[in-house]
Amino acid sequence: MEKISSAIQKELVWTQPNAFKEEYELRSDDEQLATLKFRSAWGTLATAETTDGCWTFKRVGFFSTRVTVRPCQAETEIATFRNNTWSGGGTLVLADGRSFRISTNFWQTRLELINDRDELILSYTDIGGFFRRSAYMVIEPQAAALPELPWVVMLSWYLVVMMYRDSAAAASVMTAS
Repeated sequence: MEKISSAIQKELVWTQPNAFKEEYELRSDDEQLATLKFRSAWGTLATAETTDGCWTFKRVGFFSTRVTVRPCQAETEIATFRNNTWSGGGTLVLADGRSFRISTNFWQTRLELINDRDELILSYTDIGGFFRRSAYMVIEPQAAALPELPWVVMLSWYLVVMMYRDSAAAASVMTAS
């Protein structure tokens, strides 16, 4: 696997190779950069792996949800993401106090991660897929200075997957009523 930092300003693709498994790959051309695997199809715990390291993401809470970020095999949270329930997206706060804003468009086909200086760090386009999720992603040059870049990239895709799960759950509730 290649390092994520080597893929800055390249068009990257997130894919779900098997529609029946909650496993995803980040690719640059034919090179795999990372994997994100959910422990179960219904749970929120996922493990992200790159050549840079391994992290776990887990959504906790019910009405006011948040996502915790931890290095694998560690109990210490290195960051927390909090949803903006009504406007989409949310805020990622690192343990050192720095923050990033994550925003989506109305249809949730685009996502952007912006630092506290209003600089675009990464963006997703063409988020979709009925049976198998996929999206294009670009990491901007400003991201090169971020030591957290590998897990921030992974967390952003985790949030996309969770966003789609929530949409599917809401749609099934609406059709059932």
